[in-house]
Amino acid sequence: MRLHGDMVDGSSKRMGEVARRPPLANPYAGRTILVVDDEPANIRHVREGLAAHGYLFREATDGAEALRSIREARPDLIVMDVEMPRLGGVEVCRIIKANAGDGGFGFIPIILVTGRQVAGKVEGLELGADDYLVKPFDMMELGARVKSMLRLKKLQDELVEKNRELDRANKELAQKREELLALTRTDGLTNLHNRRYFEERLTEEFVRASRYRTPLSLVMLDIDHFKHINDTYGHPFGDEVLRAVARTVRARLREVDFVARYGGEEIVALLPATGPNEARGACERVREAIAALQFEHQAPDGTMQPVRCTASLGVASIPNSELLSSENLMRAADTCLYAAKAAGRNCVRQHEEGCSE
Repeated sequence: MRLHGDMVDGSSKRMGEVARRPPLANPYAGRTILVVDDEPANIRHVREGLAAHGYLFREATDGAEALRSIREARPDLIVMDVEMPRLGGVEVCRIIKANAGDGGFGFIPIILVTGRQVAGKVEGLELGADDYLVKPFDMMELGARVKSMLRLKKLQDELVEKNRELDRANKELAQKREELLALTRTDGLTNLHNRRYFEERLTEEFVRASRYRTPLSLVMLDIDHFKHINDTYGHPFGDEVLRAVARTVRARLREVDFVARYGGEEIVALLPATGPNEARGACERVREAIAALQFEHQAPDGTMQPVRCTASLGVASIPNSELLSSENLMRAADTCLYAAKAAGRNCVRQHEEGCSE
C-alpha cells in the first residue's frame, strides 16, 4: 500500500508540474492585426480577447480608413466587420484581393465578421475572404482562427520570398549563360568575335540577304608584313599592333557591321545592307585609319623607335550572279585580298573590279 501511495504521490507531483508549466510562446506574437469595425466597443472586445497572445494592433472604423492603414502599415491579418457605413467590409475585401500582386498590397488574409448568416458568408468567401465568423463568436474560436490565418500568411510570405530567390537565381543563371556564350564567341586577344561565330553569322546573313534581296558585303583584311613586325619587335609588340588594328577596324565601321578575327593577323567583316560602292568606301576609310596608326618600340639601348603598319583588303558583295553561296562570297573576298597583296599592299581590291590572284 505504501508503494501505491508513493506512486500516487509521485504521479500527483508530476501532474502538478505539468499543470504549472507556462504556456508555449505564441510563434506569431508581434504580428500586426488590423481590426476594422464601426463600433469602437467591438474593436475593444477583439483587442482585449487577443491581447494575451502578444499581437500588435491597428484600428479603423470604416473601409476608407482601413485602406489607408493597409497602405501605411501592411498588416499581417485583417479582422473586419462586413456592415459599415460608406465603404463596407465586402467592398474593402474586393479591393484588397484585386490588388494582391507584388505591386499592390500583397497577400493579407481577411477574416470577415458579421451578424448575418449563410448568404453573407458565401458572398464573403466568394470575394476572397479567407475566413468568416458570425456574431456573437467565441473568443477562443477567434484566437484559433487568427493563428490559423497568421500561419497561412507566414507560409505565403515564405513562398513569395522563395519565388523571388528563384527568380533572382534564374536571372543570375541567364546572365552567366550570356557571359559564357559571349566568351565562346569572342577572340581573347582582340576582343573581336572569333572565327567560329563569324562562320555562323556568315551563313545567317547570306541566307537573309538572299531571301530579302538586300545587299551584303564581306571584307577580308590582312596586316601587311606582320611576320616582320613579330620577328623584329617581338610577339608582345605584335599583339599590341593587332589589338590596335582591331580597335581601328571596329571604330571605323557601323554598329550593325560584324567584325571578327579570322586567324593570325587576318580580320574579317560582314557589312549588311551594303552594296559594292558603299563597301569600297568603308574599306578605304579603314585602310587610311590603319596607315595613320603610330607605334613606338623601345630599342635595347632605351631609345624609342617609331613603327608604322598598313593593311591590305579584299571585298566582295552580293547580289552577284557568280556568288551563289556563302562559300563563294568568302572565296571571292579572299582572292581579292591576295590581289591587293600582289598589287603592292596597303590597298583595296574588289571582286566587282575583276580580282585575280
